Parts: sequence; structure tokens; C-alpha cells
Amino acid sequence: MLVNTNIRYLHPRVSEGQSFYACGATQTRKHKSKGQTSISNLAHETRERRIMKYILAIDQGTTGSRAVVYDKKGRIKASSYKEFKQYFPKPGWVEHDPVEIWQSVDGTIQNVLKKVPKNSIEAIGITNQRETTIVWDRKTGQPVYNAIVWQCRRTAARCDRLKKKKQEIALFKKKTGLPVDAYFSATKIEWILKNVPGALNKARKGKILFGTTDSWVLWKLTGGKVHATDYTNASRTMIFNIQSKKWDASLIKKFNIPKSILPSVKKSSSIFGYTAKNGNIPKGIPISGIAGDQQAALFGQTCFLPGTMKNTYGTGAFMLLNTGNKRVTSKHGLITTLGCGRAGEAVYVLEGAVFIAGAAIQWLRDGLKLLEKASESEKMAKSLGGNDGVYFVPALVGLGAPYWDQNARGLICGLTRGTKREHLVRAALEAMCYQTKDVIDAMQKDSGLRIQDLKVDGGAVANDFLCQFQADILRRNIVRPKVIETTSLGAAYLAGLAVGYWKNTNEIKRCWQKDKVFKFKMKATLANAFYDGWKKAVEKTLFNS
Repeated sequence: MLVNTNIRYLHPRVSEGQSFYACGATQTRKHKSKGQTSISNLAHETRERRIMKYILAIDQGTTGSRAVVYDKKGRIKASSYKEFKQYFPKPGWVEHDPVEIWQSVDGTIQNVLKKVPKNSIEAIGITNQRETTIVWDRKTGQPVYNAIVWQCRRTAARCDRLKKKKQEIALFKKKTGLPVDAYFSATKIEWILKNVPGALNKARKGKILFGTTDSWVLWKLTGGKVHATDYTNASRTMIFNIQSKKWDASLIKKFNIPKSILPSVKKSSSIFGYTAKNGNIPKGIPISGIAGDQQAALFGQTCFLPGTMKNTYGTGAFMLLNTGNKRVTSKHGLITTLGCGRAGEAVYVLEGAVFIAGAAIQWLRDGLKLLEKASESEKMAKSLGGNDGVYFVPALVGLGAPYWDQNARGLICGLTRGTKREHLVRAALEAMCYQTKDVIDAMQKDSGLRIQDLKVDGGAVANDFLCQFQADILRRNIVRPKVIETTSLGAAYLAGLAVGYWKNTNEIKRCWQKDKVFKFKMKATLANAFYDGWKKAVEKTLFNS
């Protein structure tokens, strides 16, 4: 049911935000006669009708979950965030506890709903870390194993065996747009079905379900009634045909995955289901938008048309270019995948996926204890006049675009006795910028476009050093929006469009606001020298893999 959110139930003399009683309604309360509606009741009903409606966006990320409430102008009205534990059972393995994921999502929702009026949520949108694989029991709702995270490399050997046959590489690229890599979901599902006792047998009997974290959250929100996903998340599994936009029977068979465990697939802006009553979450709120985090960010940056692009700096860094109905096959290490068109329909996108960006700063903080808060990194980087030849190639889970070396490992080089912790922090920030240049150079070659300005978003772009160094290395303007968490904003837009909260993308475009433009200042010779040092460091990393 479409809801017209433009209707305002205001008394003629009451402006928005003003109490009804300010218009003298209290003076007439005692004049109620039998059979008449009380003026005080009328005032109460009017106030109820005047409650501003909002969209709730759930951003289920790699290191934590966030719930954000947006108003009609795309402004944040309330927000809540909660991290969850990362598990590393073996070198190169990365896991999450699905129960802890849900607890973080539920906790942030419960918290954020306390900050807005009751019954003010019009719809819910979900965005999520892509590829991360969860398998759970259809009846009990309990996971059969921990979530295998997109960063996990446990199935690298399986992928290497597949890649020994050139026809296999070509087959996957033709059908899915993806390279064969442990990054994607297919080999993760296969691993769980093979290694968890009884899982394959249960799968064949339809007793267990697979989903990326959007499907898991949707299942929990609906009280176990809906098992579904959207085109953008399905396109990251390595078993979804992006041409036919269906699960591919031959690829499913190749990995011995019963089709019954796979979620139904819908366009990103549509009604997926309705909430079950849970604490502060009322029953019946439509869940009407789902998209993988990077495609949601592309939508949040209002990149609805072919030729528009953005770069997100989060746990990883992801550059996406909307190519519309034209499928562009990369010859330079990029991915062809699905994104969201103007109405949330599936369109083609060219993507450069960098596995480690902000996660490098998190590693320096939590692993090496070089800083207490990520926000300290800007001041530490600015305290140095240069990088003094120190480079950090953060191949902590292999290298993504454009290299695609799943066996690469991290490298720090150029160390001297004068090297300080500030050098390592600066090197991690610089690495985000160098990797972005690697990708943008590849994207220009594949698309034939000359990219002028680059829209950026994600938590890391609050760092002015990062944005300025990025502009200097790219020799292009970097445009930062006022709302840098465009991932959740994109999910909100998709959900709002489906229920008529926003009429169309033209209305959404008017919400986008620029915060700052970073113009390049560094001399080209110095910028080139910095980047040449990076390329030499990457060569060392690839040589040792």
C-alpha cells in the first residue's frame, strides 16, 4: 500500500512544530457536550497525525552494525552503532558469529527507535557487507556454522584448482561477471556443506537456508517468514547469472548446492516483507529496500544514470561506475556486477574492489596498538612532512582489483631507525589513495571515460589528510558530501521509493548536499614519485606471493 507522506494534518493556524493548544484549543475543552468529539481528543488525534514520518536504514557492516533514521530531506535524525567480535580461527580465516551480528542489529534498532516518536517509521531499508555467507536451520533459525566473511581465504586452494582450466575462468566471467576468487560466496557455501556434519544432507532435504547478511537480517526482522535477497547481493555469490538474472543451474550443480537453500531474488526497491513485533519494533513496517553496501552507496550518492560513479572508503575501498543497460567486460582487473537503476531495478556496474582500506587503520589500532582511535590518524599523518620512503601494502587478506592475487600478503617497506609510528599510520592512509589510483586508471581504460571529479564517501573520508592526498595523487578534485554515510542513505532511498515516501529520484537528488571540494595542490613530479614508490612496493608483494 502506497502512503502519501506529503499530506500534513495541521490545524490552519498551527505551524509545524507548534503545539495545537497554542491556538486556544484549551479554552474550549469544557464545552464538550454529549455525543460530540472532545476538543482535547481532537487535539490528541491531530498531534498523532502530525507525527513526522521517517525511514529507518540498517547498515550491517563488516566490523559493526548501524541503524540510522532519515527524514524526507535525507538528514540524519537519529543513529546508533555497535561493533561485534571478529574471529580468526586460522591464518587467513575470518568469521563472525551470526547471532552476534543479529544482536548488534537488533540492539542498534531498539536504541534508535527510542530517539524518535512511536510509530514514526514509514519503511525499513537494509544494506550489508556483501558475500559474507551464513547458513542456518529453517525450523530453529539457528546458524549451523559461523558466518564466513568476505575477507576469508580458506577456499583459496579450491579457487586455484578451478582457475587451472582457462575455460572455467571464462565461464564464470561470462555468466557472473566475476573472477574466480575466495572473496565470493559460492566456495564458502560449498565449504560449509562439506565440512559441517549433516549440513549437506539437511540442505538436500530443504531443512537449511543460505543467505548473505541482508537475508539473515530480513529473516530475523520478519520473524522467520521471509527468505529473500536482491539482485545486487545475489550478483556477488558467483552462482548468479547476471544476464538472465537468475540462479544459474550449472554453477549451482558445480558446487553441489541444492537450489532449495537459495533465497528468492527481487529488485532492490520493492516490498520484501513486514516486521514482526520485537521490543520497540512494531509489527507491520514494510521492509522495502535491500542492496549490498557498495551499490547502496552508489545510490546514496545519486549515481542513478550511466556514467556516474563514486568511491567508498570503509573496511575496504570500492569504486563503482554505473554503466546502465550496457554490460562492460573489464580487461584490466575490474568486476562486472549489478547495481540499482532509478527505480531500484538491476543495472550493470563496473567495480574496482580493494579488500583492505580503513581496516588497515583498525589493524594498526587493535593489532599493533599504534593509536587509540582511528580519528587520531589525521593528526599523526599531518605531523610528518612526507612519507620518508615508508610504504604499507595492506594485502592482509590478499589483493583485490586490479591485481587479484589471493595469496599476496601484507608488506611494510622502507623502514629505517628514524621510522616512527606516525610513518606507519600515514602509510596506511596513503595506501588507500594509491589503491584508488590503481582502480581509477583501470576503470578509465575499460570505460573509455575521462574521469574528472570523484565523489567520495564512507567513514574514512572524514579525514581531511586522506581526501587531500587523494586529490593530489589522482590530480582530480575530490567531492565530499555532507552525509558521508551514504551506504545507509542509499538503503533509505530505496526503501522510501518503494512506499512513495519519495516520489522519484529527482526529489532524492535535491537532498544531496556538498560538504567540501578538495583540489589537488601537489606538484605532478612529486605525486608521480609517491606513486612510483607504491608500485615498487606492490611488485615486492606480488613477487613474494
